[in-house]
Amino acid sequence: MIYFDHAAATPLDKRVLAAMQPYFSEQFFNPSAPYAAAVEVKRAYQDAKHRLAVCIGGQASDVAMTAGATESINLMVHSARGHIVTSAIEHDAVLNAVKTREHTLVAPTKKGVITADAVRAAIRPDTELVTIALANHELGTVQPLRDIADVVRAERRRRFEAGEATPIWLHTDASQGAGQLDLHVSRLGVDAMTLNAGKIYGPKQVGLLWRQANVRLRPFIHGGGQERGLRSGTENVPGVIGFATALELAQRHRKTETKRLEGLRNGMQRQIVAAIPDVVISGDQKHCLASHLHVSFPGVDAERLIFILERQHIYVATGSACAANAGMRSRVLRAIRLAPDVADGSLRITLGCLSNQAICERGTVAIIAAVQSERARTRR
Repeated sequence: MIYFDHAAATPLDKRVLAAMQPYFSEQFFNPSAPYAAAVEVKRAYQDAKHRLAVCIGGQASDVAMTAGATESINLMVHSARGHIVTSAIEHDAVLNAVKTREHTLVAPTKKGVITADAVRAAIRPDTELVTIALANHELGTVQPLRDIADVVRAERRRRFEAGEATPIWLHTDASQGAGQLDLHVSRLGVDAMTLNAGKIYGPKQVGLLWRQANVRLRPFIHGGGQERGLRSGTENVPGVIGFATALELAQRHRKTETKRLEGLRNGMQRQIVAAIPDVVISGDQKHCLASHLHVSFPGVDAERLIFILERQHIYVATGSACAANAGMRSRVLRAIRLAPDVADGSLRITLGCLSNQAICERGTVAIIAAVQSERARTRR
C-alpha cells in the first residue's frame, strides 16, 4: 500500500495506543465517581489536559475537550452572537457552522492566502469573531495569522478607546498544521484554537477547544456539567490521554519530521514537473505545509486517476475529500479561481509517517504513468 492522504486521516501511533490501553480495561472507571479508583482516573484525565495545554502554551483550565475539531469549531461559532468573519477556503466544519450566523467570507489570493488587509476590510462594528485556519486543509498554504492577529487586536483597542462594548476574538482551526507548525497561542496571537487528535496519529473523534479565560463560551450540549459546564457527557479518558501523548510526540519531533517531509515533497514535485511540464502546482510555495503537494493536470479527470491508482493500492485524494464525497468541484479551487478544466484534474498528495523515499518515488512514477495513459486514451 502507498498512502498519500495523511491530511484526511493518520494511523494510530503504537505509543499512543499503549498509553490509552489501560483506560479501556483495568482503569475503566467513570472519573466523576467518588471512590479512590475513579479519583485516580480523574487525576490521569486532568494530567492529560495539563499536558495538552503545555504543548500550546495555555492553561488546562482554559481547555475544553470535545468529540473532534468539528464540535470544537461549532462550540466557538455558537458562542458568537454577532457578525463573523471567516474565509472562503475554510474547512466545511467552519463554513457550514457560520451559516447559522451573519457572516462575511474573505476571498483568498490565487495562492490561497488570506491577507490581513482583506480581514481588516471585512470587520464591521458588530463583528465578534474572526476565524481563520492556521493552514489550509487542501492547498497546505500557511496563513499569516500573526498579521491577522494584529488587525484584530487593533480593532479591539479601537473599540475600547471609543467606549464600544462589543468584543472581538480571533479563533484558528490549527488541526492541519499540528505536528508541523508552532502552536504556541501567545506567539500566534490567537484568542482561541481548535485541535484534532486524528490528524496527528492520535484517536479519531477527540478534539479540543482552547480559549483565553475572558472568552465567553456558550455550551450547546447539556447534561452533567463536565468540562466546566461547556461540554457535558462522561469524559473520554483513553481518548484524551491518547491525544496528549500524540501531541507531545508531534511537538517533540516537529522540526525533524517537517524537514524530512519537505525533502520528500520537493522530490515528488520535481519528478512530476519534469515528466509533465504543464502540471499546475497550487498554493503558496514559500509558505506551505511540508506534507502537502497540490497538483493539477489540465484536461485529465482526477476521479479516473483515483480509480486507476487505487487498483494499484495507491491512495490519494482529489482536490478535497469533502467536495469529492459530495460530488462537487472543490470550493477551495473555485475560490482561488483555478480554471475548471485544471481544477477537475487536481490531486491532493499529503505525506506523513507512512511516507519514505522509496514509496514516494514508486507513487510518483505511478501517478505520472496514470496521467500519461489518460491523456493518450482521450486523444484516440
